[in-house]
Amino acid sequence: MQKIIPNLWFNQNAEEAVEFYTSVFPNSKILSTSHYPTEGLADFQKQFAGKVLTIEFELNEHRFSAINADDTFKFTGAVSFAVYCKDQEEIDYYWEKLSAVPEYAQCGWCTDKYGLSWQIVPENMEELMEKPNAFETLMSQKKIIIADY
Repeated sequence: MQKIIPNLWFNQNAEEAVEFYTSVFPNSKILSTSHYPTEGLADFQKQFAGKVLTIEFELNEHRFSAINADDTFKFTGAVSFAVYCKDQEEIDYYWEKLSAVPEYAQCGWCTDKYGLSWQIVPENMEELMEKPNAFETLMSQKKIIIADY
């Protein structure tokens, strides 16, 4: 059992987001879905009656939880998920799928259409960073191009 499970707060689009993420990552699936009750909700919660509350899911066998709520909380770049890629083809795949806000992308760091931040990096990033001018190369890139190192 995974001891730490990231819980992601979505603004009334958790189902859409989870379906998207499970389509992007291999070995992914929805594990369970719970719903808001239809009675006993506070006035501000009544808009959610009967709708999806939480979704437990796996991305490439890593467990996550999504809550379907309002816009009280928003994602920021202060938290991101790193996706370690075996080669440029895999970097290109994840970058194309997850990078939705190109103007905020840098150093392999991108933001998806739900505002969640990802780091799309090669598995051998530490090795690449030991090469001459590696830091300057990294800082000049949006999507990481391994051949530039």
